Amino acid sequence: MPLGPYYCFARANARLVGFGFLMAFASSFGQSYFIGAFVPEIERAFDLSHTGWGTIYMIGTLASALLLPWSGKQIDRLDLRHYAMIVLIGVAVACFAAASTPGAIVLVVIVFLLRQSGQGLASHTAITTMARYFDFGRGRALAIASLGFSVGEAVLPVAAVAAIAWVGWRWSYVGAGLLTLVIFLPLALWLLRGHGKRHASHVAAGEAAGEGAHSGSWTRMQMLRDPRFWLLLPGIFAPSLVMTAMFINHRFVAEDKGWSAAWITGNYVVYAIATIVTSLFVGQLLDRIPARRLVPIMLLPLALALAALAWGTSPFWVWPYFILAGFSGGFGHTAIAALWPELYGTRHLGAIKSLAASMGVFASALGPVIMGLMMDNGLSTDAVCWIFAAFCLGGYVTTWLALRPGTMGNKPR
Repeated sequence: MPLGPYYCFARANARLVGFGFLMAFASSFGQSYFIGAFVPEIERAFDLSHTGWGTIYMIGTLASALLLPWSGKQIDRLDLRHYAMIVLIGVAVACFAAASTPGAIVLVVIVFLLRQSGQGLASHTAITTMARYFDFGRGRALAIASLGFSVGEAVLPVAAVAAIAWVGWRWSYVGAGLLTLVIFLPLALWLLRGHGKRHASHVAAGEAAGEGAHSGSWTRMQMLRDPRFWLLLPGIFAPSLVMTAMFINHRFVAEDKGWSAAWITGNYVVYAIATIVTSLFVGQLLDRIPARRLVPIMLLPLALALAALAWGTSPFWVWPYFILAGFSGGFGHTAIAALWPELYGTRHLGAIKSLAASMGVFASALGPVIMGLMMDNGLSTDAVCWIFAAFCLGGYVTTWLALRPGTMGNKPR
């Protein structure tokens, strides 16, 4: 795959795509793959069962999902520099609060703060910014920013495990908060220097193209009256539900199969590499092919990944599992993000994407508790994987139906 176009594009737009990458990376502190590294220590510290932790995680994540349509919508109203500052301070506060958790009940608030600021708003800021400010090269911008997720997946879980072994889980969260406050926040503001002129040019271009008259953009309420949106939901959010559940419970997968938990965690880099390669490939495709033709494809490798993990008995089956799941993640990071402006325009993109993101967060909240309930009721992790694979195939069907040729109709009044 030629990387020359990416190099030229990144060099020409270094600050803005660098900001997208940074915000995606900073979101890691509220993502399941980072929180999952702390789960064994948290369960031991507060004497929690799998279902108990899953329920806490679900409640905190659902609370985040309920707030996200409002908090995410503010990116349409606030200066991006102010919005990014608020989000990153929120990430730091969430990490410091996690470090000082006094009891199990407070964990609900901690999960809410981590998921809202990190998984919710930091990732929302990264992707919405790329989708909004790049008409030409949107696919490449999304792919480069999405590398922040992949690098976070590759580096931070391993770093968290090492830090926990060295200084304990509480001080590890203190370190994450300091990193966000001292490094990420000043860097983000530096990368956004001169953004006011860029935003003014974007607004002027939108008005010249008729955006001011709503000719090309849907409101959030119009989107909710679009049947395609509801058909999209099972497939669009299947990866959030499934992979959040799997990342949170990988150590139990290892126990069930007689593998080392460190073996699975250590191979996150395989998942990250597969995601990076796929994101870069899909990013170039998106500059030539509509996102609606690519989005349904992401569910097929995820179904195969789950089947491989369920079928395999050797620890080496982790590799095809992570490679195939990475293919799906690479499609999801880029193609889904490009789908919303393609279907509904950019004028109300923050409001539309924040609602979609809140539903994704809702799905991610359900995943761990569903998997925990299935395991606590005697289902093996192999059986869970087969069930999740079937769910992904069903999502593929509904997504294809929503985006098949001939469904790009006019917006409802």
